[in-house]
Amino acid sequence: MALKTFRPLTPSRRFMALPSFEEITKSKPEKSLCEIKPRTGGRNNRGRKTSRHRGGGHKKLYRIIDFKRFYRDVIGEVLSVEYDPNRTARICLVQYPDGTKTYILAPHGITVGTKISAGVNAEPSLGNALPLKAIPLGSSLHNIELTPGRGGQIVRSAGSQAILSNRESGYALIKMASGELRRINEECYATIGQVSNVEHMNVSSGKAGRSRWLGVRPQTRGMAMNPVDHPMGGGQGKSKGGGGRHHPMSPWGQLSKGFKTRSKRKASDQFIVQRRKKK
Repeated sequence: MALKTFRPLTPSRRFMALPSFEEITKSKPEKSLCEIKPRTGGRNNRGRKTSRHRGGGHKKLYRIIDFKRFYRDVIGEVLSVEYDPNRTARICLVQYPDGTKTYILAPHGITVGTKISAGVNAEPSLGNALPLKAIPLGSSLHNIELTPGRGGQIVRSAGSQAILSNRESGYALIKMASGELRRINEECYATIGQVSNVEHMNVSSGKAGRSRWLGVRPQTRGMAMNPVDHPMGGGQGKSKGGGGRHHPMSPWGQLSKGFKTRSKRKASDQFIVQRRKKK
């Protein structure tokens, strides 16, 4: 995938860099695999705003993705590579011999007509899903399960990949993109390859309007507020919050730089061999 840049005829075009969508082969989604996605505007079932700066934006249909790779030991054919407004990665439409169609996350480099399958006996090639015990060491993986049968939960965003580094005592050692080394049950399934849309991290919207199309509303800086509205507000002129030296924090007083929010006693700690931030 490549990025499309523009001539600086307007201020918004000057630094704009958008996806070229050259890998997209179909514009409209498969209707049988779509469902209505209600818009919440960041509010919960009681109407309380629990996620700020959300609302508006274009309507979206949710594409039902097969994260479990339900069809095992059956060869499917990739019919199209499509855009999904609900995620950063591309998706591809797969058809199986009985006529069933499913959506899966599109690996980087997959093309229309590619044959893919899932199962213990599948080949460790691009787009195929296998249990970790059957994948060669050093392979790039995505859509990895954390519990056998639950479906892929990690390494699903655009351009991400993990490396299978070793196996020991019924567990596979997975090197995450963050540098974290994690143990995962070797019966868990993972898909071979890197997630598509690898240039997503280099996309630059160029203007605030494009963020509004995506459902992102404006955000006011805490330093620009009054003390009653934010801990960092107030002061005579521009200051480091409240007229004096003040650490950056959230509106509810939680420190935003260096404060560890992870629970000290978490069940998943036993599966983390090496933290992403070495002590």
